[in-house]
Amino acid sequence: MVTEFETKLLGIMMMVIMMGMGASLTWRDFLIAFRKPRGVLIGLLCQYGLMPFIGFSMAMLLGLNPAVAVGLLLIACMPGGTTSNIFTYFSKAVLALSIMMTSVSTLVALVMVPLLLEFYSQAAGITGEFKIPASNVAQVLLVLLVPTIIGMVLRKVNPNIGASIELLGGFLGIVVILFLIVTWVPRNHQLLAVTPLPVYAAAIGLGLVGMALGYGLARLMRQDPNRSRTIALETGIQNGPLAILIVTLSFTGPLQQEVLLIPVLYSLFIVLTSSAVTVFFRRLSEREALARDQAKAGSVLAAKP
Repeated sequence: MVTEFETKLLGIMMMVIMMGMGASLTWRDFLIAFRKPRGVLIGLLCQYGLMPFIGFSMAMLLGLNPAVAVGLLLIACMPGGTTSNIFTYFSKAVLALSIMMTSVSTLVALVMVPLLLEFYSQAAGITGEFKIPASNVAQVLLVLLVPTIIGMVLRKVNPNIGASIELLGGFLGIVVILFLIVTWVPRNHQLLAVTPLPVYAAAIGLGLVGMALGYGLARLMRQDPNRSRTIALETGIQNGPLAILIVTLSFTGPLQQEVLLIPVLYSLFIVLTSSAVTVFFRRLSEREALARDQAKAGSVLAAKP
């Protein structure tokens, strides 16, 4: 169970993270995205089409109980997390696309997350005390839009302050995950020791399957390998801290502890799996860059008399 102090601290950290995300944007970014929306639209399809369906399918196939299943559905319906931008940067993928996908998916979340969570909760037969009220989700998302807009305004007024807040927001994204792991996991080690393997499979598999299918769909829709890797990371890396905050505001006592299982475990394992995928993607990017350089050098030599 998350304490009241941790819930308040998590809320404050989330506001700073969202402000940092807003500070990474300008209105011109949105104009560019609307002029060439293909990559962002594919990202939205992956985010709100693939991921919730993957979460629902895993909950059904693994036979998760209602409390654990609703935690899985919630994390699957979340918008992209700001940590995806960090992994995209280190994987040498398309950072601008990643930032825009995170931002647009967060804005769209205000409508899509409550609708999708309601739809898949009903499809999974989750009712009564296990169900997360759509109004709770919408209220949290609406509140978090405010610091996002403030961040955009600060970037417009003073680019230096905006850049500082952007860095702070990205850094806090990792800090929040580490904070949750350091504070929550030790207190609940006995619960984790008796947690069934299917729960771990869902927590680890959601991100990995999301990345794989996100990459496949992007390639199917004729995105180049580098943009497809960006979409893959953005698809698989969900906003775990946001899901945890929603759970803490919706449940109390032992039920909260059970619903939190997958959001917390997902937040832990997504850092590890994304790190491994990032190393793999980075090597692919470097190999492709080397091949392009060699091809250019060959063309120059062939052109010489």
